[in-house]
Amino acid sequence: MEWLSAENVVAVGTAVIGVVASGVMVWYERRVPRRKRIGYRVQMDNPIGDDVRSGRANVRLGLFDADMDDATLVLLRVENDGSQSIDRDDYTGPEPHGLTAVFTDRTIRGVSVTQPTDIDHLMDHFTAQRGFGYEGNRLRVPRVPLNPGDYYKLLVLLSGGDVGADIRLRGGIRDGEVHPNRSATPDDKSPLFSLQARIFTGLLTLSVLALAGIVVFRDGNPIECEQGELTVIGSTAFEPVITTLAKQYENKCAGAEIEVQTRGSEAGVAELGALADRSKSAARSVVAFSDGPLGDRLGLKGKKVALSVFTLAVNDGVDVGPKGLTVAQVREIYQGRYKRWGEVLPDADRATAELPIVLVSRSDSSGTRQVFQDRVLGEWERAQSTSLDCRPPTGAVTVVTRCELAGTGDVLDKIAEQPGAIGYSELGVAARHKGVRPVPLDGDRANVDEIERGDSAYPYRDIEYAYTYGTPSGDSLAAGFLAYLDKENSQQVIRTQGHLPCGTPVGVRLCG
Repeated sequence: MEWLSAENVVAVGTAVIGVVASGVMVWYERRVPRRKRIGYRVQMDNPIGDDVRSGRANVRLGLFDADMDDATLVLLRVENDGSQSIDRDDYTGPEPHGLTAVFTDRTIRGVSVTQPTDIDHLMDHFTAQRGFGYEGNRLRVPRVPLNPGDYYKLLVLLSGGDVGADIRLRGGIRDGEVHPNRSATPDDKSPLFSLQARIFTGLLTLSVLALAGIVVFRDGNPIECEQGELTVIGSTAFEPVITTLAKQYENKCAGAEIEVQTRGSEAGVAELGALADRSKSAARSVVAFSDGPLGDRLGLKGKKVALSVFTLAVNDGVDVGPKGLTVAQVREIYQGRYKRWGEVLPDADRATAELPIVLVSRSDSSGTRQVFQDRVLGEWERAQSTSLDCRPPTGAVTVVTRCELAGTGDVLDKIAEQPGAIGYSELGVAARHKGVRPVPLDGDRANVDEIERGDSAYPYRDIEYAYTYGTPSGDSLAAGFLAYLDKENSQQVIRTQGHLPCGTPVGVRLCG
């Protein structure tokens, strides 16, 4: 199955992991009391007397009273390492003080409190009236309000017991917890993310890296590579896309040779049909692109490639305004009702009003013309060609000048050259051509983005088909090239040239 590719599996897996991880983290935040947290850690526990039973050689020597020969100094850091501030009322104990530090097997002889230099309110809370004091091995700590990241330190002088004996900070926090921190390095900050968050982040990162690696290596050795010779014929409007993708395919796939010969949709489809009658094997190495479903009547196999947007274009000297022309006006122009632009644009300046209308058209083998007739005119172009060089006669204008040219580029070149000229073209090519301006229809612009969003009812558009004689074999260059059209980088080329790929979710709906 085509969708069951490695990159799709990893992409879906990444999405599933992300959803599950988000759900677990939401559950964890709601169920586990960690949003308000007071952490504590022992940053120093050293002997200062000469009779400390620490199980190792004494490295300190002090002169103290006899009952202080076994003295120790403990530096205890208390901090708000949660995500929310802690107020006085958040301490849940019934006593006036908020926390109790317990020094196992030791007796407190004195305590000193320090606060960071950038915080000036913590010391105000360490008073006897607010419960600050000690007795035996217990140190009463007041209800100190702490913003996230705030901390204070307690330097405690003790006697008796061993260095390294258990030290605990007890107490309760509403919707939170009091917990020991592991790090004993002075002034180290607690990890920004919990262990669970780091695990989930690591899994997501590995999944994204795996997906990126698959995409990179896939592009370096595309699975659709085939060797042989292929001829691409048909639509001149789609020629920029075909030429670009053919060169890209040849560069990616050694041994593939693709020749592009575009002479018009009708001509290309007819040529493929005639070739199939003469030589079925030769026809299998030809792909004909068509603006619209021209190959269906010949029994050819069609693949929808893109939604092509076309546009009417006028010489840059004709200003049709932001609303452009109505479809009714366009039909009347091509029926020969109007001879000069002043008859169509009553508000035009005198120079524009006097310009003769010149219809620069395509031959009846053109798919662009076929779409124009089907989607805009609703009938065949009535006027006959009256000029070979697309130039109006001098003097009185009694008939609309009309000419037919072979390709999209020829039409746009002539429109840009001839004052008063109007014609039609594929949108992407026209938008980049100097000397011409696209014509909105019934107020809707020829704009791919607006059509894709569903904001425009612009009518001059149709599906681009790739026709083959039957279904190409899986190992043929025709099958490989057609599969390459559905790749992401190919769809980007199609989009850049002013078309909407049929393989995208929006394209599926628009091409349906």
